Amino acid sequence: MIPYERQQKILSLLKDTELVKFDEIQAVFPKVSASTLRRDLKELEKNNKVEYLSGGAIKMVSTVGEIPITMRNTLNQEEKEQIAVLAAKQIQDGDVIYLDSGSSCSLLFEKILTKRITIYTTNTDIFSIKGEILAEIIMLGGQFNPINSSVSGALTEVNLQDIYFSKSFLGVNGIDEKFGVTTPTIAEAAKKKLVKEHSDNVFLMCDSSKFHNLSNVKAFDLQDVTVISDRFDERISKLVPLIAD
Repeated sequence: MIPYERQQKILSLLKDTELVKFDEIQAVFPKVSASTLRRDLKELEKNNKVEYLSGGAIKMVSTVGEIPITMRNTLNQEEKEQIAVLAAKQIQDGDVIYLDSGSSCSLLFEKILTKRITIYTTNTDIFSIKGEILAEIIMLGGQFNPINSSVSGALTEVNLQDIYFSKSFLGVNGIDEKFGVTTPTIAEAAKKKLVKEHSDNVFLMCDSSKFHNLSNVKAFDLQDVTVISDRFDERISKLVPLIAD
């Protein structure tokens, strides 16, 4: 059996269980040496397919792709509403904030439009929100992505170069203590990284289904941010502050 075949079989073992021990993998490949299997696992870890844990256990690294905004708006709705309420409490009159794309960020719009604040955003959902508006809203330019109702790219980055925020609220597709904050596209990752560098305070609006998951592109490490979520997670909270009900 060639290395690729072994590695695919190892991944198939992990699909139906959260963790597998090294000796359990050895039992599946009785004719393969331990050193060869460890090389296979190191190759899978290098490619962000698995993660070694203390004690010799191995777990699958979940990869999260881009889900259309119309579908995401129906997922974990109660949790996202809870996150938006918690996020709104972090915003006071006079703040200059950045509000990102994403379904949780769109819910936050509705809760802060009557605050006397300045909102910079790349979230095109703002055009469909109705009601009284006291906030000053500045829509940044860029290439429109209808999948996530967002604009990003070179023009967006030029717009952001000379703008600084007291607080920014970012949507993410995955956060993990080892792999950091990830998102599906290079353009979105570059935008989020630039916003983080230009913000006094950064809040990640992340429902708990995205904990310990990995998307395609790393935006930045999981540090110097505050996570707002629907439940507490001990591993995440050891690295950054976590706000949850």
